[in-house]
Amino acid sequence: MPLPPPDLDLQHPFQAPPGPGEAIEVAPGIRWARLPLPFRLDHVNVYLIDDDGGVAILDTGIDDRACRGAWAKLLAGPLAGQRITRLIVTHCHPDHVGLAKWLADRTGLTLETSEAEYLTALIIHLDPGALEAEPYRNFYESNGLDEETTQAVMTRGHGYLKMVSGLPATFRRIIAGERLRIGGRDFHVLTGGGHAPEQIMLHLVEDKVFLSADQVLPRISPNVAVLARDPEGDPLGIFLRSLRALRKRIADDVLVLPGHDLPFYGLHRRIEAMLQHHEDRCATLIAACREEPHSAAELIPKIFHRALDAHQTGFAFGETLAHVNYLARRDRLRLAESKDGIRRFSA
Repeated sequence: MPLPPPDLDLQHPFQAPPGPGEAIEVAPGIRWARLPLPFRLDHVNVYLIDDDGGVAILDTGIDDRACRGAWAKLLAGPLAGQRITRLIVTHCHPDHVGLAKWLADRTGLTLETSEAEYLTALIIHLDPGALEAEPYRNFYESNGLDEETTQAVMTRGHGYLKMVSGLPATFRRIIAGERLRIGGRDFHVLTGGGHAPEQIMLHLVEDKVFLSADQVLPRISPNVAVLARDPEGDPLGIFLRSLRALRKRIADDVLVLPGHDLPFYGLHRRIEAMLQHHEDRCATLIAACREEPHSAAELIPKIFHRALDAHQTGFAFGETLAHVNYLARRDRLRLAESKDGIRRFSA
């Protein structure tokens, strides 16, 4: 299914994405390529940054036949004869890190990312079966998912996490506040949490370019979800703080190069819209819990209005619980009494 139409309040200097095997120059020395994904969100953006006679790669795509084929076209086309100098991954999700080992093995390069993103990706890759363990089952069922849906989410819903070629045994740590020298230019490193633990973003101050990864997207808000291994976590609070910090740190006139969809101008406007989006969702959940106590699972239809498959249900459940945890931590929701062991909240 296609994404929603472009946000008319934003300026999109490039109206069409690059085709398979193509790369479009979107800023001096930065090219944009697009790789296919087998999901409703059907693509991921990668960026090719000129680097002293070679090219640094930012993000890798997922490990499947279509994505490997897209890389083969890029390597035989826009990248033909060019030396790959660096392999940088913004965060741990398979659509960004999935082909990291495959590319590292082909190029002999060291993977560069933040420590939390590398370790999180490594944990998922080394023990994907842990997601089907009993404590995780209890996580879903105690928050209101029925047994059949829980089983579907823990198996089919997590299948995408296995679409990774592996992680290199070593990596180079990228740290917020440092600068990456690429092609004679300084890319300032920022990190942000909520969508991922320590997602890398790059700011090219002089050229007014901001590579935002998935932290700021032009049409959709990135998935911000509570994970079973941190059931009382507050990823939404972390994410909203990150957005406010970006608004304060990054000027509004930058060209934003996101992890999905089209490059755009209007960073501050988009951040304001995302902040309001989550506040609106919070208001919806508070209103529902004011009528009667609800579990996180019972609240999913209040903010997700379409039919969901197992993959989408896992994302929707985690995101709904993120809003519930956010509100509970701030005393805007409270845990209600329960006779069946299911956690329900009232307002």
